[in-house]
Amino acid sequence: MTRTTNYGLIGCGMMGQEHLHNIALLKGTRVAAIFEPDPAMAQKAQAIAPEAQMVSSIQDLLTISDLDCLVIASPNHLHVEQLAEIAQTRPLPLLIEKPLFTDPADLDRLEDLERSYPHPIWVAMEYRYMPPIAALIDKAETTSGGVKMLSIREHRFPFLEKVGDWNRFSRNTGGTFVEKCCHFFDLMRLILQSDPVRVSASGGQAVNHLDEEYDGETPDILDHGYVIVDFASGARAMLELCMFAEGARYQEEISAIGSKAKIEALVPGPGRFWPEHLSDAPMPQLIISPRAPKGPIQRNIPVDPELLAAGDHNGSTYYQHKGFLELVRGERTTPEVTLRDGIWAVRIGLAAQQASEQGRTIRLTE
Repeated sequence: MTRTTNYGLIGCGMMGQEHLHNIALLKGTRVAAIFEPDPAMAQKAQAIAPEAQMVSSIQDLLTISDLDCLVIASPNHLHVEQLAEIAQTRPLPLLIEKPLFTDPADLDRLEDLERSYPHPIWVAMEYRYMPPIAALIDKAETTSGGVKMLSIREHRFPFLEKVGDWNRFSRNTGGTFVEKCCHFFDLMRLILQSDPVRVSASGGQAVNHLDEEYDGETPDILDHGYVIVDFASGARAMLELCMFAEGARYQEEISAIGSKAKIEALVPGPGRFWPEHLSDAPMPQLIISPRAPKGPIQRNIPVDPELLAAGDHNGSTYYQHKGFLELVRGERTTPEVTLRDGIWAVRIGLAAQQASEQGRTIRLTE
């Protein structure tokens, strides 16, 4: 009989609560302790995990003897300090939310932790595990004949409200191309199996949050943009982001094109945002369009309704946690999304922010 695996959670706002719901779907798991400083969020987290001990600091959480692993789901700009505190006090296997960091000055610290941390660290890149995207990843290289062009479009709703409105300012998020788009830059590296060499970008704030004010400041986060990334392999990728397009049928549309075929993944947004007066929400799809013989092959990729109800990421958070649990239990030896993957995703995002602000191409050797 498998011993119960005990989790400690750091940060239980909207994403932390999604982690709680998905951990609860895994057999032999228990959330033993939660650190969430906001009283309203702590109350919601306690309702989801009533057996969890609520603590007042990371240090208090780390004194709980039966913890097997940790999940960090705090605001972006807190991740590195919290990771360093855990490393110094009581390192445990760790799942840490994206983006891994927001300040380029933290890169050296993270590379030191990468070398010295004695347990596996898995960076939470949920988009890899969305069933239609996972199907595209599985088939991209062989079916396409080798991906030469990769296009990712996300047309979605604006940033949601977060505790203390921390996500309204780039100094906390790293900027939209870091906060929102590191997922997509991670997918680019994964699908193309190559590292980036150049980043070009154009973005702006045209619609969202312009009428908001916090302590006399107007939010400075981008709400739309384009990013082009050139890879060492010669492949190239493009991101198109629009955060005032929540009326779109699909939220993410990804296409990978090679010498033999084009492959597309279509992913709807969170079901709770789909208008009730319309028919059922769109079905996730995978479409393969070979060059010869011509004729698209369309396949629905249904997602278990229980997984859809457990979060806003098309069931992916459950599959991510399933893999992390296997890692914690010793059923796999390495994380699927490493600290190095998390670092690269942010580096591309930071380069995109810089390219957009300065109107120039950024070489990743800079």
